[in-house]
Amino acid sequence: MDATPRPARLAVGVISAGRVGSVLGAALSRAGHVVSAASAVSRDSLRRAEELLPDTPVLPPPEVAAPADLVLLAVPDDELPGLVRGLVATGSLRQGQIVVHTSGAQGVAVLAPAAEAGALCVALHPVMTFTGRAEDVQRMSACSVGVTAADGDEVAWSVGEALVVEMSAEPVRVPEAARPLYHAALAHGANHLMTLVADCADLLREAGVANAERVLGPLLSAALDNVLRHGDRALTGPVARGDAGTVAKHLAVLADHETLPAYRVLARRTEARARTAGLLKPGPASDVRSTLED
Repeated sequence: MDATPRPARLAVGVISAGRVGSVLGAALSRAGHVVSAASAVSRDSLRRAEELLPDTPVLPPPEVAAPADLVLLAVPDDELPGLVRGLVATGSLRQGQIVVHTSGAQGVAVLAPAAEAGALCVALHPVMTFTGRAEDVQRMSACSVGVTAADGDEVAWSVGEALVVEMSAEPVRVPEAARPLYHAALAHGANHLMTLVADCADLLREAGVANAERVLGPLLSAALDNVLRHGDRALTGPVARGDAGTVAKHLAVLADHETLPAYRVLARRTEARARTAGLLKPGPASDVRSTLED
């Protein structure tokens, strides 16, 4: 039996109804909590609030936060410190509230003014890319959420984990000091992957391939599945095989493309990982490195 304490039915204030805030608000509503108010300024945020948080009053941030039991701060990283200070200065955050932010790069230190006001503070970062549409609420059931609370505050850790479980996601504890590295890893893996795939599709279109995304889909899906299952042992391709001649042809054909520097950097990382994993012998590895440095 799950012994994780579950928060009672809470009045949730969402600041603001962006891609993440609107989805988490909807997920908390689905779990039985009540989104009492949300802030929204842009046309897109207003649309998301209407679609994902129907009948929810749209109010200024202090009016959203003041009556809420759970204040969900889902704003860009750079805006978060000023928002917290402003809400404390207006008396909108108080003892007994739960204050949660969704920034991946920040831990709970940024919520120190709220903690000093008596609030229970937690950082909950969904490890998922959101579009702000209804299907994102369903994606919550397949994702992990990085949970950070103050060292030694087991109540806050437990409340954060319980909220994640209620949203049908999987809580993962991330210590405060590890938060920047945790976020760098996720950004490198997800954001840069999108750039890499877009670059690959552009090159295929230049090569005359009409439906580049259709061609790439099965290959990239299999590659991602293999590396998640098998790690470096899943490496394939000319670098992992030590085929320096093919690598040289790639460098030549990419000579006038903006993609070339990224190809070189990733090929060097592939060579190093393949060599460390024992897939690439010293001789061929040296040939590949020399080719990449020419």
